[in-house]
Order: sequence, then structure tokens, then C-alpha cells
Amino acid sequence: MGSEKENGVFYLRYHIGHKGKHGHEFLEFEFTDNGKLRYANNSNYKNDTIIRKEVYVSPAVIHEWRRMVSDSEIMKEDDHNWPEPNRVGRQELEIVMGNEHISFITTKIGAVAEVENSEGLQNFHWLVQDLRCFVLNLISLHFKIKPIPI
Repeated sequence: MGSEKENGVFYLRYHIGHKGKHGHEFLEFEFTDNGKLRYANNSNYKNDTIIRKEVYVSPAVIHEWRRMVSDSEIMKEDDHNWPEPNRVGRQELEIVMGNEHISFITTKIGAVAEVENSEGLQNFHWLVQDLRCFVLNLISLHFKIKPIPI
């Protein structure tokens, strides 16, 4: 029998976006403990339409998501001193795991050098990169599409 962190409520939402000459461009995904993965990508480039996908994943995928979040120790971080969202864009990460709930908001990170001075921001950056790769691969494999990363 697992701990509450393994078996309790689990929810994760990630959003990255900016407003520019092509309008509001963003990538967003949401993952719930019942295995539903919702994905949206709005590039507006050359008048592209928004890509929206929804899929249910196996318990093994749910377990991997929980493990990634737990191993990252992101639930211990504090975004108080992280850069504020600006005209470059914003990132949001919300996680509910068991009785713990965190919500981070920061600017878009363009290079690893931007997070070198903050261990917490490094943890955020690497977790987000792992989650994005995981989601994009799941969507690509399931729907055989090539989403345009922001």
C-alpha cells in the first residue's frame, strides 16, 4: 500500500505563453489523477488554428508523473524571488499532490544561464522541461501529430 502522495489527489497544470504579433500564443497541459491529459497549443503562426487534444493514460503513466514531481522536490520550492512574468511571457505551474498544493508563476526562461543563480528555479526549469517532453511525446505517439513547441 502506497503513501497518500502516491494514492491521494494528483493534479498538474502547466501553461507557458506570451502575447505578440500573432496574438496570444501558448502551450498548456493539464493532468488529473483519473488519467485524463488535456493538451492545447495555440501558435497562431500563419493563422494556424489551436490544437486541442484529450486522452486518458494508463496507471503506469500516472505513476511516472507522480514520480517525476516527487523526485524533483518542487513541492518544497518558493517562487518569491523568481523573475516576474514580463513582455517575454509567463509560465505557470500548479500541482496538487495529496494534501500539498503549490502554484508558481514566473517569466519564460530562454536559456539555462537564466536559472543558474537559483536552485529552486533550476528545479522548476528542469521539471518543466521533463514534463513538456513527456507530454509532447505522449500526444505525438497517440495522435501522430507534430505539435509546434513554443
